[in-house]
Amino acid sequence: MARQPRLTLAGHTYHLIQRGNNRQPIFTDDADRRDMLRLLLEASREHQVTVHSYVLMDNHVHLLVTPATAEGMPKMMQQVGRAYVRHFNDRVSRSGTLFEGRYRSALVQTERYLLACMVYIELNPVRAGLVTHPKDFAWSSHAHYADIKPSPLVTPHPHFFTLGNTPFAREQSYLQLVQTGLSQSEERKITETTLRNHGLGDASFIEKLELQTQLKLQPGLKGRPTGSLSSNLTKKKIN
Repeated sequence: MARQPRLTLAGHTYHLIQRGNNRQPIFTDDADRRDMLRLLLEASREHQVTVHSYVLMDNHVHLLVTPATAEGMPKMMQQVGRAYVRHFNDRVSRSGTLFEGRYRSALVQTERYLLACMVYIELNPVRAGLVTHPKDFAWSSHAHYADIKPSPLVTPHPHFFTLGNTPFAREQSYLQLVQTGLSQSEERKITETTLRNHGLGDASFIEKLELQTQLKLQPGLKGRPTGSLSSNLTKKKIN
């Protein structure tokens, strides 16, 4: 069966997952991780892709990005993938593929799911049992948003600024969302939607995208997500 064309629209936000082939590790040490961050910074600037959140897990990478052009995101990922595989293969004296084919992506309805995706990404190390709190994991954007260590790779999405009128208010509001976490249904929706290259949003958002792109972008049941974080994301605001 032919693969569905990838949905890439300029100015929209995407959650991306790039996994190791057969779930094999894609990082052997911190030098590999530093190289990945360097390549992402270079390629994101070259191809005009803003990175809002990230996490580097042992065998996969999550990114939350907004490309300025329709070509920017695939070009960035292609450039990073090629350069990183060369680096990795040279370091460990191997050859062949490293990543599991094309990256997976979901176009995100920012006013509904941007903050949920940020929380999802930064809680990955906690769900994997690597740390008990995301601040203890060095290879994610959480340190940037928790004001622990600024990252040149990270630029907050404009919707992030709805969390408060001051940097401190936004930081505290976001950290509370991370502390609250996600329901299992929210985690499952974000995971499945991204792995299927669908749209992540409410029914009206998805229907408009399907009409615009002529692509099938709605997995499973339609409707509003449930759980405490979903209501917080639409109602909570610190002034």
